[in-house]
Amino acid sequence: MTDTARLDTHKRNVQAFYDLMFNQCKPAEALEMYAGDTYIQHNPHVGDGKQAFIDYFERMAAEYPGKHVEFVRAIAEGEYVVLHCHQTWPGSEDYAGIDIFRLDADGKVVEHWDVLQVIPEHSANENGLF
Repeated sequence: MTDTARLDTHKRNVQAFYDLMFNQCKPAEALEMYAGDTYIQHNPHVGDGKQAFIDYFERMAAEYPGKHVEFVRAIAEGEYVVLHCHQTWPGSEDYAGIDIFRLDADGKVVEHWDVLQVIPEHSANENGLF
């Protein structure tokens, strides 16, 4: 497989992982299909490890039915995939997010970082967050 094909596969798999976990509300299935042996979490609101991931996203699915993420862009380099996302949380604020995933040698997700910003009602410019 060429480097370009490998990176494209990584981007597709990370988006499928995120979609299954967030949009389809199936975090256990997402981990089973797309995660490696370990899952290291850097988001301070989510515990470390696979079970903490499942518990958090099952709770979010119950508290925010209809939550949705749209992938605006995906960038891959080496063992990393970066997603620029628009998160919609019904009854709450929308967010612009950057998610960074590290993949193992088998192309499985093993580590995650993110930064989120509330999408403001008004902006000092007309460029938008996406």
